[in-house]
Amino acid sequence: MSSNASTSWRIFHQWQLAPLLRLSLAWHGLAAVITLLRPHWWPWTLAAVIADHLLLTALGLWPRSRALGSNWTRLPARAAARGEVAITIDDGPDPEITPQVLAILAAHGARATFFCIGERVDQFPQIVRECLSQGHTVENHSYHHAYYFSLLGLQALYAEVTHSQQHIERVGGVAPRFFRAPAGLRSPLLEPVLQRLGLQLASWTRRGFDTVNADAPVVLARLIRHLRAGDILLLHDGHAARTSAGTAVVVEVLPPLLTAIAQRGLRTVTLREALT
Repeated sequence: MSSNASTSWRIFHQWQLAPLLRLSLAWHGLAAVITLLRPHWWPWTLAAVIADHLLLTALGLWPRSRALGSNWTRLPARAAARGEVAITIDDGPDPEITPQVLAILAAHGARATFFCIGERVDQFPQIVRECLSQGHTVENHSYHHAYYFSLLGLQALYAEVTHSQQHIERVGGVAPRFFRAPAGLRSPLLEPVLQRLGLQLASWTRRGFDTVNADAPVVLARLIRHLRAGDILLLHDGHAARTSAGTAVVVEVLPPLLTAIAQRGLRTVTLREALT
């Protein structure tokens, strides 16, 4: 058996399929049997198989979908009962913006989860260590943050996730426990990779679209509307949009966001803390 085939077998061997994926595989098997028994029905069985693939693709393009496997869109119920919310910050570390974000968090006594890009961890290891030293956690956001991440094959996905996992652990001394796909987009092949590596997929309850919207009050309004215990909020220290004054939107939004969280009697935790 080739090395690639052996790796693929190890990844799939203990994969616990989500119910929809079990149904999808069963349908593929049934379609094959129908085609063998009724060859003249092949256009219909082919159309049904294509429709199945389109459905799975659409679900992968829905970041908050749980149909392809376990996906945190909110904190566990016990964390919500404790009045906890999580601020997650993606696409860093950034040598200019991340230190400003850390200073704001420290001033408010807040903690956050940083989903970092592996190659940026290699570029700015000291910032990663600073995040960890201040009580925040650093999680896996893939190595290259490729826009075509959801189109990668099994081997490429495995390499992308493990490469980032190893580099973050090497720099920070702590292995990530959570993974967030670039832009939240994924394929059904991601779940067996995450299961193999013991990683939990995490998306969000709501996001401010602060990579494309430079209007800080609008971003803030999206994040605090219906804010309640158990929410997972998404901001960015990498690829951040800039206000008309040239300030990263996350830097403008964080102080009033943390004030709003405190006013509602809530407190910020990392995703790991929500597990306890």
